[in-house]
Amino acid sequence: MTVPTPDLPLLLTLDGLAHEYEDVPGDPGRAPLLFLHEGLGSTGLWRGFHRRIAGATGRRAVAYSRLGHGRSARPRAPRTPEFMAVEAASTVPALCTALRLDRPVLVGHSDGGTIALLAATSLPVTGVVVLAPHVLVEEFALTAIRDARTAFESGDLRTRMARHHDDPDAAFRGWNDMWLDPAFRDWDVRDALAGITAPVLGIQGEDDPYGSTVHVRSVAERAAGPVTVTELPCGHAPHLELPEETTAAVTGFLRSLP
Repeated sequence: MTVPTPDLPLLLTLDGLAHEYEDVPGDPGRAPLLFLHEGLGSTGLWRGFHRRIAGATGRRAVAYSRLGHGRSARPRAPRTPEFMAVEAASTVPALCTALRLDRPVLVGHSDGGTIALLAATSLPVTGVVVLAPHVLVEEFALTAIRDARTAFESGDLRTRMARHHDDPDAAFRGWNDMWLDPAFRDWDVRDALAGITAPVLGIQGEDDPYGSTVHVRSVAERAAGPVTVTELPCGHAPHLELPEETTAAVTGFLRSLP
């Protein structure tokens, strides 16, 4: 199977729109991994984490860019407060069907972690790994999101994002505008977590400016299946800030799965 380079991404068309993805081959006898990126992320911005986990476990790993991110097409319409639930209910199952990802392990970071949790409430999965997921809105996190808007409009964030996204404005606005929309202030998906029956690993940084341990602890309290919570001395991106510790936690969890 061909592994893409930054100059030649693989594209999968879903509902008439192209989605960038990378497919790392692995043992067909083991559940594959599907990686779901964070709010400003993309396939490339995993910085190879999906490939490292694939190499360490022998599992197939697929990472994809949501619409408006990386080299994927721009979405047809602006996002609504239900955008993570919509992604979980539509794109994730469609992608699993198209790429023949049978009972995958969903691995999500930040917004991607939320999408993974919501998808696991209805999609047959073998397990779920979430890095700094969100299940509600915390006021201090909105401060960090406002700071990101300043960095995008007045700093160099847009320039840096343009290296990784065909449309940096779509990628940024799709995340930032939604989180700062007053209609999003009461967003809360904790009640949906009871639908998760597969094993879950929740990893949370102790110094995360975008969320506290309330998110992973809510998963532990409400999910119907077994949940392991790991707290690490880092910020919002455990897999980038503490790669060895995060890789060890994830691979250990994967070894425990059926």
